[in-house]
Amino acid sequence: MNQDRDPRGIPTGGRFAGTSHSEPEISLPAAAWPGITYEEHPWEADPERGASRRQRLLARGPYEAAVVPEIAGLDLGVDSRTQALVEEATIEMVRFDAELGRDAAPFAALLLRSESASSSQIENLTAGARKIALAQLGDTSSTNASLVASNVRALQAAIDLSEDLTVENIAVMHHALLHSSDRDIAGEYRNAQVWIRGNSPHTAEFVPPHQDRVRPAMDDLVAFMRRDDVPALTQAAVAHAQFETIHPFADGNGRTGRAIVSALLRAKGITRNVTVPVSSGLLTDTGAYFDALGEYRSGNVQPIVELFAESAVRAVDNGRLLAGDIKAAEKDHLERIGDAPRSVRELLRLLPKEPAITAEIFEEHAMVATATAYRAIDRLEAAGILVPAGKIRGTSVWVAPDIIAALDAFADRTGRRTRR
Repeated sequence: MNQDRDPRGIPTGGRFAGTSHSEPEISLPAAAWPGITYEEHPWEADPERGASRRQRLLARGPYEAAVVPEIAGLDLGVDSRTQALVEEATIEMVRFDAELGRDAAPFAALLLRSESASSSQIENLTAGARKIALAQLGDTSSTNASLVASNVRALQAAIDLSEDLTVENIAVMHHALLHSSDRDIAGEYRNAQVWIRGNSPHTAEFVPPHQDRVRPAMDDLVAFMRRDDVPALTQAAVAHAQFETIHPFADGNGRTGRAIVSALLRAKGITRNVTVPVSSGLLTDTGAYFDALGEYRSGNVQPIVELFAESAVRAVDNGRLLAGDIKAAEKDHLERIGDAPRSVRELLRLLPKEPAITAEIFEEHAMVATATAYRAIDRLEAAGILVPAGKIRGTSVWVAPDIIAALDAFADRTGRRTRR
């Protein structure tokens, strides 16, 4: 990907378009979008699956599974109001990415971690920033934190692979997500029928496509993602909804699907330095998110596109607050250490990226001697900037409470609401 090209979905010419519109409040109609259809499949109940007599009676005979429409070549019609929302959200994301500019490196890690935590929380996998940071160093005391740490790896894989979004590389993202917790299915497209809620496909809330249709559907989805004639945020929203409808993996579809959103925004040039934590915006009302996915399956693309545009703006607002909190903490830290050696200042700069740290991590990052690393840590501990956090696999660990607090404040501001 040419990193110098103009991002999809914003005007060229060196200036952002204004976000106010003088046109009359007229919303042009959207083009029709096909909903899913269904096909019948025979069902053989698993005799080893515990089920009541009533459940067995309800699960007799054939069941219906979804058939997703092919979207690679479809005209993507959204009304003019939604197009304006997408344009304004896109401008906000580009501005946010540019604002961090050369200072993006520490914030890139923070925002990636925040997106991963928010995406996991949508799946009811919740952990505080301290536990997540320790889990990234190998602490296994919190299952949820370990799963979130795996999601951080999956999202990083998605960003790394964003210039080559293929069916195979999407499986690589999934492998990064689940290889620590469920190796048998990590990175493997499913070979069996799955369903959402219920004890069988007959009583399920939604039955995704039969396993034989997964690979063709994914090929079609990747072809859609490669198009350059669709605004990037609209494309990301629709690609995500289509992915969730296909449900190509046995588990981890939601987190993988939201990682694809970040990868697409990077691939299309909307973000170049940081990850916009769109999931934090979705998290503010998960009921609306799941409703929009249901509307998409029914053939209404508008709600999911609108929701992603609104969520992106909320994410940028929250991301700016996080960046401000980190900059304030860094200013306070510099005042606390006074006239400190270069190694101490180098360690300070590393903390936003590594809020849980070991001497070995700092040695490798700054290429300093072991004794120098420990002296720098001692200086920050004496200033109250680092506090001991015990040992992980025999190695002493310290955490930066001010950075942890900023990450927790980011999570608290999402104000999660749910109707499910």
